[in-house]
Amino acid sequence: MVGGNAIRGTRIGAGPSNETERGEAAPRRRVSYWCANGHESRPSFAMDAETPEQWDCPRCGLPAGRDRENPPAAPRTEPYKSHLAYVKERRSDADGEAILAEALERLRRRREGEG
Repeated sequence: MVGGNAIRGTRIGAGPSNETERGEAAPRRRVSYWCANGHESRPSFAMDAETPEQWDCPRCGLPAGRDRENPPAAPRTEPYKSHLAYVKERRSDADGEAILAEALERLRRRREGEG
């Protein structure tokens, strides 16, 4: 039924619907954070809560800091590396040749033993 009188998202008897019945909210304060793209976000915190040094910008996802003139830099994303690229970082070509020769020699010895 479209356009009915039902209140969506609540149940009858689910609990208080206004603040006076729930109690008083803790005193709040807003803190400004700026990202490298110049977006300002102003989350609210309880007065006695510790505020973080950085906050993720809700518009672009970059880290945001409290200093408008010097926002934190965007994190550097590493490109995808294959397993072979990581191996090549750790081993030289000479190491690879020696490991291959050793593995081939073991394989030849195993095949000679079978025959």
